[in-house]
Amino acid sequence: MLDQPAAERPLGSAAMSRVRVEDADRVVPTWTDPVVRAASTAIGGPWGRHGIVGRAYFWTPLRVCLALALAVLALSWVEKSPCQSGEWADNVQYTHLCYSDIIPLYYSEGLDQGKVPYADHAVEYPVLTGWFMYGAATISRGYDSLARAGYLPNVNPVQSYYEATVLLLVLCGLALTWALYHLTGRRSWDTAMVALSPVLFVHAFTNWDLFVVALATGALLAWQRRVPWLAGTLIGLGAAAKFYPVLFLWPLLLVCLRGRRMREFGATLGFAVAGWAVVNLPVWYLWPETWRQFFTLNQTRSADPDTLWNVLQYLRRTALDVGLPDGGTPTVLNLAVVVSFGAVCLAIGWLALTARRRPRLPQLLFLVVAGFLLTNKVWSPQYSLWLVPLAVLARPSWRALLAWQATEALLWFPRMYWYLGTANKGLDERWFLLAVGVRDIAVVWLAVLVVRDILRPERDVVRYDGVDDPAGGPLDGAADWATDWADDWADDKPPEHDPNYRDGSAPAEVGARSADLVVPDPDPDPDLTEPVPPEAPSSDLTASGERRNRT
Repeated sequence: MLDQPAAERPLGSAAMSRVRVEDADRVVPTWTDPVVRAASTAIGGPWGRHGIVGRAYFWTPLRVCLALALAVLALSWVEKSPCQSGEWADNVQYTHLCYSDIIPLYYSEGLDQGKVPYADHAVEYPVLTGWFMYGAATISRGYDSLARAGYLPNVNPVQSYYEATVLLLVLCGLALTWALYHLTGRRSWDTAMVALSPVLFVHAFTNWDLFVVALATGALLAWQRRVPWLAGTLIGLGAAAKFYPVLFLWPLLLVCLRGRRMREFGATLGFAVAGWAVVNLPVWYLWPETWRQFFTLNQTRSADPDTLWNVLQYLRRTALDVGLPDGGTPTVLNLAVVVSFGAVCLAIGWLALTARRRPRLPQLLFLVVAGFLLTNKVWSPQYSLWLVPLAVLARPSWRALLAWQATEALLWFPRMYWYLGTANKGLDERWFLLAVGVRDIAVVWLAVLVVRDILRPERDVVRYDGVDDPAGGPLDGAADWATDWADDWADDKPPEHDPNYRDGSAPAEVGARSADLVVPDPDPDPDLTEPVPPEAPSSDLTASGERRNRT
């Protein structure tokens, strides 16, 4: 069972039998990540080399990560609790940092009056998100009916709607955690980086984005399981909820070109178009004017406060489109966004096709989505949720991810207090824009680390022990097409001397055990050295491999 590739093992982690950790097909975080290794000292230190895994039949890694995610989502619900009633007197939504789009849009989208999205009211969101909102409203109306009959406690209708939405989003968050767990392969504990994400805590219930993130992550899981039609369908459904899953198609095309898997890409593309059309075409046919509302809004809206374009306009003291009337289309801004993002996509394409080894799919996905957010004229706070699972798969490092996510979470404070206004003891716009700049620098820095791992795959912590692309599905271990000039471009050592490169295909020693690696320096820099397990002092271990309790 343990010798099977990760993609062929049963989904249930209970399939792991009692084995020594050095023999188990699992990466131990306390061996490979300095942050986890340092944190483990609070409970006895890193796991021993001869320790036993697989003894906990209930608290498996998956269930632990699901429990952690549920705890963080519960804390996020508590953090938003001052705003749940919809009574936002004295700017409580800003002073208590509990603002959520779910509350005001309950009224502005006509859900309080029972209006049907697109049929009775134009919705500013894509179709599937509109139906998601309406589904939560239907559940809340059922609750209100039972409450009026005396079967349930009476609450404000907007609060019952908010709680119904939260319940659905919690299910999406758990589905996201479950899917990511199976995408991580041998690095199952990387799922905790999502479960304990500061961005998840702050923005889980700011908007409906957890829904689309769950769909997008499910699409990646279907691709990993080599089911292109399901991957394409989920990408299409995700694009019918928010735009960003469409961006997955460009990295998929690039890696499929290098891996000669164009048949799988064609099937994915076809089903993505079909999935999007099944949701959108009926609404477009029945209510074309209200269906176009989302596209019209995104064409005419100006730069959002959280974007680099807004920072640029602040520094220039003037908008890019001078003299634009209210409701007019910012042509210059829209053109700048298209050109800049197009340049980013071309650069990523050049990187993907010229790197001496085919990049892993999550690496390119992260770069494309990060590039989109950095160059787009809209970066709503909850959009950062899009990056979290992709960042974990692209570069699973607690230090780097926590540093970036800290800037995302802390940005919420100056944003809310800038909205509060200086007249109400809020913050000046300059402090907010400074926080935006720090966050953008952190995202760029993380993208640079991903690019470095692509150019030097021997530094990639996912590939350091010989695996190829655990989330790559049909690309994992596939042949790697590369032109001769791409090999000549490499400026360090020739490919045949690279331990992670063998005739352009997968490494020779896939599944090498961590126990075979060399012990590192006592205080390694994770960005400069390969993660390896430390030797556990034999005096601290019992015969069964359990660590003694120190007195």
